[in-house]
Amino acid sequence: MSTVDSAGPGLAVIGWAVTSPYGIGRSVFSDGLAAGRPTEQPIERGQGLAGTACLVPDFDSRAVLGKKGTRMMNRVTGMAVSTIGDLLRDLNGHELDPDTTGLVVGTTVGSAQSTIDFTRGSLTGERPFHVEPGLIPYAVMNGAAGQCAIWHGVKGPNATLAAGRSAGLLALNYARRLLLTGRAGTVLCGAAEEYSVARAWISERSAGTDAPGAVLGEGCAMFALTTEPTDRPPLATLLAVKAMTCSDGDWYAIVRRCTEQAMAAAGVQPSDVWTACPSGAVGAAGQAERAVLGDLFEVGDRLVSVTELIGETHAASGALQLAAVLGLAGRDPESARRLAVVTSTDEGGTVVVCLARLG
Repeated sequence: MSTVDSAGPGLAVIGWAVTSPYGIGRSVFSDGLAAGRPTEQPIERGQGLAGTACLVPDFDSRAVLGKKGTRMMNRVTGMAVSTIGDLLRDLNGHELDPDTTGLVVGTTVGSAQSTIDFTRGSLTGERPFHVEPGLIPYAVMNGAAGQCAIWHGVKGPNATLAAGRSAGLLALNYARRLLLTGRAGTVLCGAAEEYSVARAWISERSAGTDAPGAVLGEGCAMFALTTEPTDRPPLATLLAVKAMTCSDGDWYAIVRRCTEQAMAAAGVQPSDVWTACPSGAVGAAGQAERAVLGDLFEVGDRLVSVTELIGETHAASGALQLAAVLGLAGRDPESARRLAVVTSTDEGGTVVVCLARLG
């Protein structure tokens, strides 16, 4: 077992935006979750694959962002650029210094489709270097973060975290360190994941025996975090992020230890918790998450399950979980000043727990 700690002064979450299988925007996302409306739909994947998935309806980068600069833009980059644009509009009136505004994006591998298309082009072209040059910026995993910074003029620290299903919460941890060490005054932070034939193919062939048939989803959620004074009341305050590694298969013990240590680091009690949101991972890891949260906290029907409604969103799952908590808390005045616990597990053994004080 190894650990990574991040606790100390709370960081204000002053804005958030989301693109999800419910559509573009916070209201449709919160409405869909509140209604418990599933988004799974039948699709034709092509290349001999067919099935169901949870897709952002009618999303097209060129339609959303315009034709200039989007001809070769892949889906994950389009969603990230669009969602950050929505976030910046939500922050209207809060002046951001582009030189001190950082950007952190969590991912799995960037765009598996772009990477495979680029590789295929190098193998099937007349010469290996006769590839489509427009693919090059999008065939690397930090392509989305780089394009987001260029598109929106963000000049501060720019980072991509490739950490599988834990990427969204670990991105918050990275943003926290940027802010607390003074390397940025505001950080735009979140995660994105696209659906593609390539991702479906990889997922289908890499699924473990305890996790068959996960319905894939896609989406992006982004947050604005700051330590600087602002007239905007914080939507939440990030108190702690704790990460551990499960190396012996005892997921319950590690998830519980990680959660308890995060609570201790933040100096809060289980009775302070208003809601908890497990990642919804299939198999033993996901079962352990739900069991721990049920044993530690009396949240009843406020145990929020996102994956059941919008699918397995891999790298984006943690960010979408936090977005779900903020969206549902905004509908319930009883959430004010209470705590939210968001947990994530990854088949590689990573366990991450995030604590936030709402309102």
